[in-house]
Amino acid sequence: MKVEILDDKEALGRAAGAYTGKLLRKAIEEKGSANIILATGTSQFETINQLIQEDGINWSRVTMFHLDEYIDLPFTHGASFRKYLKERFLAHVPPLKEVFLINGENDLNTEITALNEAIEKHPIDIALVGIGENGHLAFNDPPADFETNDPYLVVNLDEPCRMQQMGEGWFKTLEEVPKQAISMSVRQIMKSNHVICSVPDERKAVAVKNSIESEISNQFPASILQEHRNCKLFLDKESASLLVDAKV
Repeated sequence: MKVEILDDKEALGRAAGAYTGKLLRKAIEEKGSANIILATGTSQFETINQLIQEDGINWSRVTMFHLDEYIDLPFTHGASFRKYLKERFLAHVPPLKEVFLINGENDLNTEITALNEAIEKHPIDIALVGIGENGHLAFNDPPADFETNDPYLVVNLDEPCRMQQMGEGWFKTLEEVPKQAISMSVRQIMKSNHVICSVPDERKAVAVKNSIESEISNQFPASILQEHRNCKLFLDKESASLLVDAKV
């Protein structure tokens, strides 16, 4: 894991998005195509905004997978991650080669089987992820399942995770936040050739510290990224403020 600390979340997003663009161009040049995982949430706003502005990416050669989605949340709801990706990403780039969005309104077994079969045919070049306030990676809340080989699975969302979703303004009350989601598994994320982790804001500082400076543990799910050979973690001064060796 390599850590880069930027002045603010805007600079973080520019750096992470530009680095993603560089990796996409390289993958397409070397292989003729690229497979990418996109995350959602407020942590990805600036990163995705930069990515859609990157020049020289042949998007018709790119296949996109979706990291996680709530179960039984309508596409029309403001917190829908399908809606997020369509409005914030897909609407701003030329048509991709393929797009695999998670539909949490479908029959769960059918949806997960289809996703698992699709991603097994597309080795992932780049995964964009974040870290939750509780240290989760995707929607794998602590104690996360580090053992399953299933690419996608149904997970239960703990209260700190659901509180974060409400606190970010996606839901008005805790009761409105779904209690389950379809999430990419930890092992599937770790199979990605490159992982780009964008984590702005002071409210993530404890989770960042636990993920970087604690021993790897499923109690701090994102700590597993310490083992990834090509993980780059982009922080701002606020999210890095509790790190012992951070130069902020």
